[in-house]
Amino acid sequence: MRWMFLLFLVLNVFYYVWHQQQAPLRAKEVAPLSLIQEGRGDIRLLSESDLQVRRETAIAPSPEAVCLFLGGFEQEADAAVIEQRLISLDIRSRVQSVDAAAGVEYWVYLSPLASRQASLRQLKELQARKIDSYIITQGDLANGISLGIFPRSDSAESVMQRLRDAGYEPSLRELSRAHRSYWVRIAPESRRLADDALLQRLAFDFNQLQHQLMPCEGIATPR
Repeated sequence: MRWMFLLFLVLNVFYYVWHQQQAPLRAKEVAPLSLIQEGRGDIRLLSESDLQVRRETAIAPSPEAVCLFLGGFEQEADAAVIEQRLISLDIRSRVQSVDAAAGVEYWVYLSPLASRQASLRQLKELQARKIDSYIITQGDLANGISLGIFPRSDSAESVMQRLRDAGYEPSLRELSRAHRSYWVRIAPESRRLADDALLQRLAFDFNQLQHQLMPCEGIATPR
């Protein structure tokens, strides 16, 4: 019995060796070292790729939002009436002021003297000559003397000539004059609710009502 077991074991070993010799050999595919070195710079983690995509998306500029503005009123209270009417219609809106250039004014003044006391003495001299004037209390011309702000350059020049004749050395500064108007800004998501029919009704109720498309931010300042 033991001999039969040994014979069976030997046959199994022989079969295993023969089977291994008959099996086809499969060579492993190994990429050349030069290819690995050339492609090393192109290897990136997936997380790095996702981060780059998110970063480029964040940097990409979005189109500037455009809002519908209704106005321009001289008084803020008039714009507030429009605002409340729109809010009652579930149209998101708010009053904003818009400052626009409206020309130039001309400021005639005397430069500050060495001390405030000296400027005050000069002010008394001017007032004694019946020349309208007052002390400047702030800004880069503090302690100087203002002789008036004029809408026309020829009016300012006339005052300056009078001061020169009196022995003074006046100066002139141009000031930009701004005009403030009030508008009701309709939010972009509510523009579809402000249709032509609504705009016509508002124009009928509010004389000379204007409507314009302007950037939501950057032009107007909230009240």
